[in-house]
Amino acid sequence: MTDPPPPSPLPTPTPSGIHVIIVGAGFAGLTAAISCALKGHTALLLEKSATLSPLGDVISFGQNASRFFSRWPGVRARLDPLIHKSEEVVFNDWTGRYVTTQSFKEEHRAWGTRVNGHRGEIHKVLWEFVEGLEGVEVRMGANVVGYFEEGGKAGVEMEGGERLEGDLVVAAEGVRSKGRGLVLGVEEKPLASGYAVFRTWFDAEEVARNKKTRHLVVDGDSHTGWIGQDVHFLAAAVKDGKEMSWVCTHRDEASIEESWQFPGRVEDVLKVVEGWDPVVVELVKLTPPERLFDYKLVFRDPLPTFVSPLARTILIGDAAHPFLPTSIQGASQAMEDGVALAACLDRAGKGRVQEAAQVWERIRYKRVHAVQQTGITTREQWHKADWNAIWKDPESLHLKREEWVLNFDAEADAYARYDAVREVLAAEGKL
Repeated sequence: MTDPPPPSPLPTPTPSGIHVIIVGAGFAGLTAAISCALKGHTALLLEKSATLSPLGDVISFGQNASRFFSRWPGVRARLDPLIHKSEEVVFNDWTGRYVTTQSFKEEHRAWGTRVNGHRGEIHKVLWEFVEGLEGVEVRMGANVVGYFEEGGKAGVEMEGGERLEGDLVVAAEGVRSKGRGLVLGVEEKPLASGYAVFRTWFDAEEVARNKKTRHLVVDGDSHTGWIGQDVHFLAAAVKDGKEMSWVCTHRDEASIEESWQFPGRVEDVLKVVEGWDPVVVELVKLTPPERLFDYKLVFRDPLPTFVSPLARTILIGDAAHPFLPTSIQGASQAMEDGVALAACLDRAGKGRVQEAAQVWERIRYKRVHAVQQTGITTREQWHKADWNAIWKDPESLHLKREEWVLNFDAEADAYARYDAVREVLAAEGKL
């Protein structure tokens, strides 16, 4: 483990006078709020849900994001008991034949450790950290119905008619963000990707009792993958084998007009894995039906911009760039967005918020879309696998763990590149 110990509490930052409105308290919005507060900006965080929900399943943060957990006082220490501890993944084919083991030990020594765990539990840790920060006001049950820009300010309109204004508005409420209409000038709907994921997380007591599945949990945390034709199944034991999560990605052409998350049905998963390794089949049968979800994967073509015409409203996280799960980077890139934004605002200052938004977009745009592409690459690597080639080179199944993605500090990058990017934008006549 190369992660640094939790730092001492940070000194109170010098107030910048910049007021940011953040819509959506997912990982993108929470990171933006935390990062802004730590830079001396004030943030109003608006969340539509009236209460926090503990529901969810596995979520992964690469080293490019987990480094920030370590920088926020006390956060990493609170996460450590919750997260997945295995440093390898075992790959099998769909019948259960062993193919290869991919170790992450060298990666962890060189770049720090990842953070994989329950979405709701990790979110709760960050939420409680936000609640203890000066400079962040949180409003729950706050439904934003519209965005506007006028008179050198940006703002949102709330259900009931209240209008709130700030120096910058950050739309972080996901792929159906209403902020997209203001930024793009048109309303755009997400599209079905042609794939879906069955997902679950549950107590592993019955898994440990079952002869076919007990090896997944009895020795603590484990990570196992089964790769089939246009289907892959990943199972992870967490919290020293006390809890189990699995995801199964498969072809699906269902409509996403109204929703893309539905209750899952065990019988539907069994059809997808018919004829597979009995371990997989048994694990599916042991899944509590009420803990199974059917999640249709959505995508959007790369947007022409993340910033509104007046550069007072921006899109971050899934609102700007939804990721496929096979990228293992969606949440990490959302965090990078928030951290880089706060740094750009810090570098620009109160009088140049619009400049900060434009520089931020230029810094983030190419990187985020390059990382986004890795989700398609990995999906095709597994779902269109040439098994004759794989048996000759089993390591071709390994996840691509690239240094340019993972050994990256979005905050340092924003500070290092700010002036050069600003000069380029000025030369282009965009500032």
